[in-house]
Amino acid sequence: MRRRVRHGGDDADVDMTPMLDIVFIMLIFFIVTATFLDEKGIDLTQPPPPPEDDNPPTPKPSISVYVDGKNRCSVDGLGADCDRVILTVESLLADKPGANIILKVHELAANKHLVGLKDSFDAKGRDTKIEIIKG
Repeated sequence: MRRRVRHGGDDADVDMTPMLDIVFIMLIFFIVTATFLDEKGIDLTQPPPPPEDDNPPTPKPSISVYVDGKNRCSVDGLGADCDRVILTVESLLADKPGANIILKVHELAANKHLVGLKDSFDAKGRDTKIEIIKG
């Protein structure tokens, strides 16, 4: 038997479909696994210049509550019983509405005074600033 030998122009085409499938699968994989950084920049715009007013703003009044190292309390330099500090401050707030309350506590003072005063002012909705005095 004779075999037939083909001569001539058989075009050998390569099927690209499986390669495209692999490329798309890899693309999806890298998109899903990529981590995108949320970088925050620095705002370098300068604030506008202050208005040229001749009257500087008046500072808010403040009420100073001090607890010394021997657990004695004072309000604005006047001695007060530590249990009655809240009432004293409330009466001063009637004269100075909207005043800031500053709690100055010596580092050797008992923590119960600081915590009690802070909790009492917070319960009444008063903002306070705490200052620990060393020495």
